[in-house]
Amino acid sequence: MNVPIVSREFSSGAGRAGSDVASSLPVAPSWGSTPLGTVGQVGIVVPDLGEAINLYGRAFGIGEWQCYRYDQEFMPWSRVGGEEGVFAMDIAMASSNPQIELIQPLAGPSIYHDFISQGRTGLHHLGVYVEDLDAAITLMAGWGYQVTQTARGYGVGGDGGFAYFDTDRDLGLVIEAIEVPVIRRPGTVRRTEGK
Repeated sequence: MNVPIVSREFSSGAGRAGSDVASSLPVAPSWGSTPLGTVGQVGIVVPDLGEAINLYGRAFGIGEWQCYRYDQEFMPWSRVGGEEGVFAMDIAMASSNPQIELIQPLAGPSIYHDFISQGRTGLHHLGVYVEDLDAAITLMAGWGYQVTQTARGYGVGGDGGFAYFDTDRDLGLVIEAIEVPVIRRPGTVRRTEGK
């Protein structure tokens, strides 16, 4: 398929099972293009996902969030640093552009736990949509940035993956490369209170 991965993920539903799944996904990201890919996500680490959904939902006018629990069952292959590692988090993604992603860490170790243990919450990473995760990892390594955490297989067909890089020391935030699956596994919808 020659359609860019971001077009497959955020199109009006072509190639997806069920219109309800397609309607819950965000619109095509077009925030900014980089040599790595298209910046389309703002990742925010939070201590309590329910409270954050309401706080950020009201602040940015977001009424509905697509929510997932990313754990070993949801993403069967994961690494933290240079070794296999099991981590889990609850996430909520908005249909905004750029997409706002809220992350509550559950099981670790993980880069989210590291972030919180430093006394930090809030803006954590910018997500860049890439067509080839391995190529993105090679490109970032060429620029001197190693993978700190990665996982694969969160799509229905076992595709999809993401990798975070050690850019915080230089940029003050983390860069994440995201290879979206052709069909995302189903999540649950949560609404912002009062929206």
